[in-house]
Amino acid sequence: KGMSARRISELRGLGVASARWLESVGINHEDDLRTLGAMEAFARVRMAAAPNASLNLLYALEGALTDVDWRSLPPKIKQSLRAKVGL
Repeated sequence: KGMSARRISELRGLGVASARWLESVGINHEDDLRTLGAMEAFARVRMAAAPNASLNLLYALEGALTDVDWRSLPPKIKQSLRAKVGL
């Protein structure tokens, strides 16, 4: 197994609830998340699993993809993500 075969729950910054939401919309592995990207994964979770999922989930998804603690994401990155999802 390569690194990309890691389960969603093994990625940095994604907790139990986040992993459950992602898995419920078919995002089970790091590969799935990389293929879709943080924005699309966030949109799918909000649409189907957790309509009230906060921006922290979006930040956590981006952090998981870049291996950065979501709380450490630069404000410019957070602003860009918010703008892309229209929040």
